[in-house]
Amino acid sequence: MSQKDSLPIPAAASRDPRSLEVLRVWIANGEQHVALAFGMWEDPSAWGLLLADLARHIAEAHAQQDDQVDAEDYLEQIRAGLEAELDAPTDDVSGSVQ
Repeated sequence: MSQKDSLPIPAAASRDPRSLEVLRVWIANGEQHVALAFGMWEDPSAWGLLLADLARHIAEAHAQQDDQVDAEDYLEQIRAGLEAELDAPTDDVSGSVQ
């Protein structure tokens, strides 16, 4: 991946010397690849909060880019996809912590 393909670092993260990256996700060779920062939270439900906030950001971003998109409807579609994938995964998780 070239530097020009990288997503920008949010301004608040650039300004905060204590900011840290928690998650990166790529699609490469037709598959999802993930890098995670561990040890962030003792309570696993904090990851659920992060995923919920992320889903809201995605829905809102789509609504901002397309006035035909309703953010709440989009969020419900994300929720349906998430629940379907959790209930019946379409792929196995592989890899290891490095």
